[in-house]
Amino acid sequence: MANKIQQSAISAIRALSIEEIEAAKSGHPGLPLGAAPMVYELYANHLKFDPSHPEFMDRDRFVLSAGHGSALLYSVLHLFGYDVSLDELKNFRQFGSITTGHPEYGVCPGVETSTGPLGQGIANAVGFAMAEKMLAAKYNKPGLEIIDHYTYAFTGDGCLQEGIAYEAASLAGNLGLNKLILLYDKNDITIEGNIDLTFSEDVAKRHEAMGWNVLYVEDGEDIDAIGKAIEQAKAQKEKPTIIIVKTVIGYASPKAGMSACHGAPLGREGVEATKKAIGFEYAPFEIPEEVRKHYADIIAAKAQLKVEHDKLLKEYESKYPADYKALMSDLNGRVKLDEASLYEFEGEKVATRKAGHIILNKLADMMPNLVGGSADLGPSNLTTLSGKGELSKENGTGRYIHYGIREHAMAAIANGIQLHGGFRTYVSTFFAFSDYMKNAIRMSALMELPILYVFTHDSIGVGEDGPTHQPVEHLTGLRAMPGLDVFRPADAKETAAAYINAVKTNNPTCIVESRQDLPILQGSGEGALKGGYVISDAKNFTGIIMATGSEVSLALSAQKILSDRGIKVRVVSMPCFRLFDEQSDDYKESVLPSAIRARVAVEAGSSMSWGKYVGMDGAYVCMDTFGKSAPANKLFDYYGFNAENVAAVTEKLLKGRK
Repeated sequence: MANKIQQSAISAIRALSIEEIEAAKSGHPGLPLGAAPMVYELYANHLKFDPSHPEFMDRDRFVLSAGHGSALLYSVLHLFGYDVSLDELKNFRQFGSITTGHPEYGVCPGVETSTGPLGQGIANAVGFAMAEKMLAAKYNKPGLEIIDHYTYAFTGDGCLQEGIAYEAASLAGNLGLNKLILLYDKNDITIEGNIDLTFSEDVAKRHEAMGWNVLYVEDGEDIDAIGKAIEQAKAQKEKPTIIIVKTVIGYASPKAGMSACHGAPLGREGVEATKKAIGFEYAPFEIPEEVRKHYADIIAAKAQLKVEHDKLLKEYESKYPADYKALMSDLNGRVKLDEASLYEFEGEKVATRKAGHIILNKLADMMPNLVGGSADLGPSNLTTLSGKGELSKENGTGRYIHYGIREHAMAAIANGIQLHGGFRTYVSTFFAFSDYMKNAIRMSALMELPILYVFTHDSIGVGEDGPTHQPVEHLTGLRAMPGLDVFRPADAKETAAAYINAVKTNNPTCIVESRQDLPILQGSGEGALKGGYVISDAKNFTGIIMATGSEVSLALSAQKILSDRGIKVRVVSMPCFRLFDEQSDDYKESVLPSAIRARVAVEAGSSMSWGKYVGMDGAYVCMDTFGKSAPANKLFDYYGFNAENVAAVTEKLLKGRK
């Protein structure tokens, strides 16, 4: 059990946390009060970090998957020397503070990933552990293990009720990620009450069945037992470990053991009663000198861990200069592309998914740190990496990842891989299944992570698989997401532009590719890097046809039909709305002149996202119903996606304006 100074140090965490919440009149006091001993023991005696260098390469990673317990994390970061001041604690959840309601990556030092949507932090942690495994296998040498750290994920009962948690845990067990340790704060309470209402399974047996090592700590106040369990977990060489720690939500407060303390402040009287119960009766945010000194001694010892690793890294650089240079390049994310070669294709027609496969493998040769995979659809998505090996329990150097049918976890794991550093990563599935991944994609955008999402089978062109597999509203949904580039390329060359942009950008990208072959279009290519461009013009044009993907070739054919009738129209390819919107006003005016109000949008998807370009006077050839099961060509004709109908809609629009 904790000695006197350790107990005071733990009490300081508890007191700071509930004071933060009371100052904000908002927050979750139950978790910090119950879990403080566990997190103190981890940071004080096991976690490898240096608070003055929070980006220390070989640090252990800590993920607060139960992100609502953010006050606990901020208190710990402050006390353990991170640049999180008392003033920031006092401004918990306030505008402009780094101590946001849920932890945010890039906002607060020491926060490894943004968390809050329950379960995703577990998947992020799996990604961290996978990245550590791959980087260690790639660069470590005998006696010079420069990549040698653990990933700890803190979770509660709520996280483990989310399906993503088990998707991710299943893959972790399959890969034998022994440097992944899950700390389970088992207080048996969620917002609505005791977990018996909804959650009666045996978590231990389930994890055992998934190939995990399971350890128990019966008393969440017993830091010696917690420490012993952590050391046992670190000694496990074949499996990830879950440590089930029995705690009391809202420990020592008037609402201890009750769901009422999950997500509401204790009130001033409750705070004072709690501080009295834990023997920490100081003024709000006051930390006694002996506690400060205790933490200072730990901080000084932690700083030596980086000093020791720096020496090891220096020796590594001396003995293996080429590998050291490659490692630094991987970590810094430097990319050198032979862009011209990415635009080179043979033949007159190619499905954009096939073009994507060619480009992806060229990129894998140019980018040694590119890794990724598919949700069991690699042969259909065409996202496998030729000759690059497959990641497995036995092979950490494989660059292709078999994610299995786990779309949500796949996307969140990719976030973890990217956050870890050392890799650029991609994931893939059918476009209709992007719905399973939406919240993890949203987290990619929030954190500005350059994840590449490759979605194939982009429309009713899927054909006989029917409406369950034919995405209709998906482009609109993803286009609505801030910070996300959504490309639907018209041909192989626009596909190359989409991949080039994805590699160069600092935000996530979705590339939506066709199943069916598409002609390689004259005038396509680099213009796609601006999001929208004139792919075919006409003198004295009176209307504009805008399109994406397979419908661009229809628009070009319609342009010819209209030209033969003496009607001049411009055709604009619009592969990425967000990039087009970021262009200068002059450029946008040059592509879509405001004087030309006769505009037609053509896309085998929802019309909803086109309104700002079409305007009040335009028309649509779009897809605002679900599809049907039939051959693709039949469906395109049935729903009006043919050159004759596009020409007819455009001509009618123009005649109506005379």
